[in-house]
Amino acid sequence: MARAKKVHTSANDKMILTRQRAKEIFDKVVKYSTAEQTEAFITSTSAALTRFANNTIHQNVAEEETTLSVRALVDRRTARASTNRLDEASIRQVCEAALALARLQPPNEDLLPLPLPQTYRSVERFYSSTAELSPKARAETVAAAIRRAAKDGLTAAGVYSSGASSMALFNSRGLEAFHEETLSEFSLTLMSQSGSGWAKKTSPHHLELDPEVLADRAAAKALEASEPREVTPDKYTVILEPSAVLDLIGFLFFDFGGLAVHEGRSCLSGRVGQKLFGDNIYARDDVFHPLQSGPPFDGEGIPRRRVSLVERGVVTNLVYARSTAKKMGQEPTGHGFPLPNEYGEAPMNIVMEGGRASLDEMIRSTPRGLLVTRFWYIREVDPYQKILTGMTRDGLFWIEDGKIQHGVKNLRFNQSVIEMLGQVEMMSPPQRTAGEESFEMVVPAMKIREFNFSSATKY
Repeated sequence: MARAKKVHTSANDKMILTRQRAKEIFDKVVKYSTAEQTEAFITSTSAALTRFANNTIHQNVAEEETTLSVRALVDRRTARASTNRLDEASIRQVCEAALALARLQPPNEDLLPLPLPQTYRSVERFYSSTAELSPKARAETVAAAIRRAAKDGLTAAGVYSSGASSMALFNSRGLEAFHEETLSEFSLTLMSQSGSGWAKKTSPHHLELDPEVLADRAAAKALEASEPREVTPDKYTVILEPSAVLDLIGFLFFDFGGLAVHEGRSCLSGRVGQKLFGDNIYARDDVFHPLQSGPPFDGEGIPRRRVSLVERGVVTNLVYARSTAKKMGQEPTGHGFPLPNEYGEAPMNIVMEGGRASLDEMIRSTPRGLLVTRFWYIREVDPYQKILTGMTRDGLFWIEDGKIQHGVKNLRFNQSVIEMLGQVEMMSPPQRTAGEESFEMVVPAMKIREFNFSSATKY
């Protein structure tokens, strides 16, 4: 696949922020800022979306925005002010606002100076064809999915979005970080009178979405889920498709931030170095994985490192922003958020190792259990044991004698994610996965024993 050229324009003359334009904006920030040290975080997005429901496209929207956020440091104080107006008067005003706000803050003895220039490993995630994808092209793809739904008497709803973004982080000590990428998403739900099926995929390149495959998958689920039967809530062997895995473990990985552990608000406080999960659980944060997305630097411009988080079920490492690393006697790993913030850091490019089993092999190996397409409305019940509650949706199926027998009415679960990751029996190869409750990760499907369903639902 051909990568983008460095001039990003479409047939509609849309443009996102270039490094050169970002540098021009920052030069004006430096001109007007009188703070001891100054940081500029500049983001630009160009996004478009085609939405459909009831087998009809009913919305096509597009937006572009560039935002300048200036952080001022003075007398061990810091604050940030933002604007989406980039004329000289507005840039001067936002610089003055950031400094005025900083002077109102109490001194912070732990405040670090802005970082010096850094070296970044390149990641290429910009595709011109995705940035320039037209409303007509999206509409034609959606129309094909609607025809697929109508073929089986199903009703389709969903979205097809595409766009591009760039970000620049410059500071008065010479740091210059810049990243650009594209992103596309195709998501659809197909509904019968009594069942529904869902499929979703995201990618920096729209040609990797495979909307036809997603429509076929959602249609098969909707048809097979029709006339669902009730089953008694209990502990069952479950096969969780990757989206179901994603939306559960997404609640876990924010706990791998050093500040959360240091302050005792993480489920890993006092547990780093301990075995919490099964021997087959490996996880890392890896922005350089070919299926990942995002910039190779964090909210302060520190290069992201590849960090092993779990090995053979043992919590091996945390991630650290600069200030947290200093407090805990560690090296920063490049996972901090823009300052000031109260969260510290988190791994945002999760990659879990998987196995070699296919979904079909997992089903054939299951005498009695449930296949879960995805969860929704997930909430945390116990943050230390990581007990979550939520419901199944858009494809829950009964497995008996190694075969899917029929659809099942949705169930509510109450389940510890920590306990769950100690009961994984089989895994598929990992894949880039999107859900509705968490950010994208590279995760496998999982077969898990004794997953706890607490009650039936009316949905």
